[in-house]
Amino acid sequence: MKQRWLRDCAVGQLRKPRNNDIESRVNTLNEHENEKVPYIVSGKSYTAVAINAASKAGEWIKSRLGTVEHLNTKQSPTDLVTEVDKGAEQMIRRLILTHFPDHAILGEESVEPGAEASARALEAAREEEYLWIIDPVDGTTNFVHSLPYYSVSIALAHRGEVIVGVIYDPSRDEMFVAEKGKGAYVHGNRMQASREETLGDSLVCIGFPPDRTYAQPLNMKITQVLTPQVRGIRALGSAALHLAYVASGRLSAYCEIGLNAWDVAAGALLVQESGGTITDTLGRPYDLSVRHIAATNTAIHSQLIQVLKEADATGL
Repeated sequence: MKQRWLRDCAVGQLRKPRNNDIESRVNTLNEHENEKVPYIVSGKSYTAVAINAASKAGEWIKSRLGTVEHLNTKQSPTDLVTEVDKGAEQMIRRLILTHFPDHAILGEESVEPGAEASARALEAAREEEYLWIIDPVDGTTNFVHSLPYYSVSIALAHRGEVIVGVIYDPSRDEMFVAEKGKGAYVHGNRMQASREETLGDSLVCIGFPPDRTYAQPLNMKITQVLTPQVRGIRALGSAALHLAYVASGRLSAYCEIGLNAWDVAAGALLVQESGGTITDTLGRPYDLSVRHIAATNTAIHSQLIQVLKEADATGL
């Protein structure tokens, strides 16, 4: 049973067990040191640890919905941080470092606010052999207002390339899991990007990050340009879930100016492993430094990029 569960974790084919069940099994992973399972080191599955951390943090975050006592702002009045964000990041760090004490961690709540600080933090960490990239509460504003649309996002990069991506939606108990080269899954079922072939048939999501000076006007421009050309526009408030929804076929595309590595890393792998495409807004390949993204089902990608270019709304 343990061997089958471990293999399922390693390829993302997992129905999320109860928290206690996850903990007990992750704690006994060292019994399988000689198992030939992808992404295993010293008997521990990177993916299983990521799932465990996302699940535990997500359940705790959900229990705090509607109970926020201390609300602070970072770079703008719309860039919120709570004791729940900080507590969840500490929990995730502790769970990861228990198994992988030599790994580096880049978490949103440990970085100074602002695009320049984010870029510096990523540059300082991206050469690490193993780097965990964490957004403990992606969708903090929704969470603060008791709107149940937020997520936990955890990615693992090996020498700058994301190899594991996990996004957990506590409100719907959905665990989105991807491993490099092995597909993307939700509820144990393999995900596939949608099949719309034109923008006119597409449901597209956009976003509005905290930067009101530079990013927000561009995202407003994207909204104005795309609205008459697509079936529908949505703005839901969690970049990680937007990407998970592109991967699962619920959205045809998602684009946004002004994101950070922790917003995108896990979701980018989900999109890629479900047959979708993610690039910067000029159509260039995605890497951890990309802050202006376009993610689609692949079929409409060139159409979306062309619209952004013609509207001078790429931010690049």
